[in-house]
Formats: sequence, structure tokens, C-alpha cells
Amino acid sequence: MIYFWVILAYLVLLIIVGAYRSNLVKTQEDFMVAGRRLSAKVLVGTLLATWIGSGSIIGGAGLAYRKGLPALWFDAGVWIAIIVLYLIAGRARKIALFTVPDLLEVRYNKYARILGSLVTIIAYTAIVSYQFKAGGMVLNLVTGISIDQGMIITAIFVISYTALAGLISVVYTDVVNGLVMAAGFFVTLPFLLKAAGGWRGVVANLPPDRFQVLGSMSLSEALSYSLPSMLLLLGESNMYQRFFSAKDPQTAKKSVIGWLSGTIILEALIVLLAVIGSSLFLDIDSEMVILHSARHGLPLAVGCLLLAAIVATIVSTADSFLLVPATNIMRDFYQRFFNPHPTPQKMILYSRLVVILLGLVAFLQVRFFKGILEMALYAYTMYGVGITPAVMASFFWKRVTPAGGVASIASGMGTTIVWELLHQPLGIPTVYPALFLSLSSLIIISLATPKSAPEKWQPFFD
Repeated sequence: MIYFWVILAYLVLLIIVGAYRSNLVKTQEDFMVAGRRLSAKVLVGTLLATWIGSGSIIGGAGLAYRKGLPALWFDAGVWIAIIVLYLIAGRARKIALFTVPDLLEVRYNKYARILGSLVTIIAYTAIVSYQFKAGGMVLNLVTGISIDQGMIITAIFVISYTALAGLISVVYTDVVNGLVMAAGFFVTLPFLLKAAGGWRGVVANLPPDRFQVLGSMSLSEALSYSLPSMLLLLGESNMYQRFFSAKDPQTAKKSVIGWLSGTIILEALIVLLAVIGSSLFLDIDSEMVILHSARHGLPLAVGCLLLAAIVATIVSTADSFLLVPATNIMRDFYQRFFNPHPTPQKMILYSRLVVILLGLVAFLQVRFFKGILEMALYAYTMYGVGITPAVMASFFWKRVTPAGGVASIASGMGTTIVWELLHQPLGIPTVYPALFLSLSSLIIISLATPKSAPEKWQPFFD
């Protein structure tokens, strides 16, 4: 039970930090974009903690258990995306909006905003749902309660905490979570490697293809893991919300450098830990490899630290991905169409109620997917092909038109839903047809319709 008490103590620490910071939530800007006053150091911490969640620690680690080092293809797309975002961060902060759908309306029209909000709500509640499942898996491991009961406990904590906190609290607890993550993964590596008999022991216990560039995967399969994560991150609302929260454009741009370095290191560590764990535990659920290693392959103190790091990844990702669609509903539907000028108190109250509602929706979605990696790829594809082409065109292509942007979002979202309902015909991963139709619609319809007025694109290029 010591593992349970460590996790409980850590969650209490997060509540204390969040409660202290929640006192600073006075306005809509405080709740949604942390008052636009975040420093580069805080931004690096919150960007890291938000991105690295159970998709990496459970889904990505499970892939590494089955495939070995070639699982890094799942992360490689992320690294490329962050490099591109370095070119955008300063410009995004200069525009100083609240949400990505805000951005879509400024660059395109209100229909792009509505569709963008729908895509975000669908994709992000799916991402939150598998954070709940991951939390249930952790609690099942350390206490013996069922995964379903663990999911309920995780959902109650995350929903309550997010409703209380708002972004101004979330980003500071993310900094704590980021530090715990880094410490947990770094400290764990030498202990787990020693338990496996060193790197020679790992290599001796695993097939040679686990250490090759592609391993047992074809290039098409490898790209089917890389593309969804890359496309998601290029348009990812949490990241733009962080850029909007920076104290100035230079701070937003500077934070991306630290974020890239930290992401490469931490994601590579997760894959290494999973590969080492796969050499120690040969017959377990692949997505449990790092959890199992923490419980059965490490000294007590190190195992507790690693489990705290895992909890940090789950909580920090869940609260951020829950807050974004709540912000979308309030900004893109309530304020846009029903009440353009609500009082700050009413805005914060309704935002908290929407967080609770979306948390319940996320909880109900868990039943529709078999595993966390499957859920992650669906959500990443839905958002990445629905939103990202239109967002990227906003910053890099002056010729894109409102009709092209709307068609891209609609075709990407629609193709993803249809292809998934058809269970990926001919075994073709959803990302390929969905991305093709989204990009084709964007380019062809933009070229076939009149150019946008300069005032539409100038804010994105100054």
C-alpha cells in the first residue's frame, strides 16, 4: 500500500498548488490564458507536461514493448512538428487570441470556427478518456481495485481539479509535474538497466529487429504512427493556448527551444524504459510495461518515484485536454452566438460547469476502444487532419481562402469518422485517406475561389 499513499500524497500536493493558484482566477483571461503573463521557464514546463501523457507512457510504451526501438517513429513526428511550431509561436502570441477556433474565424469565417470547435471537442474528450483509463490502470496495479473503479476515482479527481483551477493553476502544477516526470524517468533508467543485466542483457533477451530502424514494421506502418502525432501537434490547441498565454511573442518563441529538447529526451527515455522492461517481463500486457516495471522491477523508493511520474503525466495531460474544449464551448458557442459580453463571474462559473459536463462525456467514451494506443491514433488523426492543414495554411499560404479552409476541416473530420466506422477498408490506416482529402480540398477549392483580402492574412505574416 506504500505505492498508494505516495500517489495520494502527490495528488494532495497538486490540489494544494492548484487551490493556491486558483485564488488568482479573477477574469476570463486568467481562466483561459493565465492572464497572458507566463515566462519562458513556466511555458517549457507546461508544454512538456501537457504533451507527454498516457499516450506516451502507456500507448507509446506498449508499442515499444512489441516493436522495440522502432517505436520512436511514434515520437519522431512530434519532434518535426515542434521545429515547425518554433516558426509560428511568436506570430501566434502577437495575434493574442484565446483558442484555435478563434484563429480559424479570423483567418477564414464563422463556419470554420464552428467546425473547428466540433473537431476539438470530439478529439480532446477522446484524449481525456484514455487518461482516465490510464489512471484506472495505475490504481489497479497499486491497490488491487478494478480498473473501472480506478477510472472513476481518476475522473472525479481530474474533473474536480480542472474545474477549480483554470489555466492559471494548471500551468503551475504542470511545472511541478514536469520536474517529477524528468526526475522519475532519469532516476529509473540505471536501476532498471541494472536489473536487466545491463544493455548486453537487454540485447540478448530480445530479437535483433527490436534494435533496427524499422524493425518488423514497413515504412508505411511506421509513418502511420508518425503522421497522426505530427499532425495533431502542429495544430494542437493546448500548445497555441500556451503561446497565447506568454507574456510576449519573444517569450513564446524562446519556450519552444526548451520544449523540443525536453520532449526528445523524455520520449526517448520512455521508449528505452519500455524496451528494457520488455526484456525483463516477457508475458505481460504490453501497455502495462512501465507500470509493471515500477511495481516489480525496481527498489521501493525508485518505484514510488516512477509511479509519481506516471501519475504526473496522466493528470497534467488530462486537465489540459479537458480545459481546451470547455474553453471552445464558452468562447466559440456561448460568447459567439448567445452572450457576447458575460460578466467575468458568470463566464468562470459556466466554464466550470462545462468542464464537469465534458468530463462525464469523456468518461463514457472509454468503452468504445480496445486499447490506449488505438484511442490515441483515432484522436490524433481526427484533430490532425481536421484542424492542422487549415491552421498551417493560415501561417504559411496567403492564397488559402475561407471556402478552402472550411472544406478542408469538413472533409478531414468526415473522412476520419467514415473510415473508422468502416473499420479501415483494405487495411489502410485512416490517416492516409483523411489527410489526402483534407489537403486536396484545401488546395483545389482555394485555387478555384477568389483570393482573400489582405486584411485576412496580414496578421498571420507580420
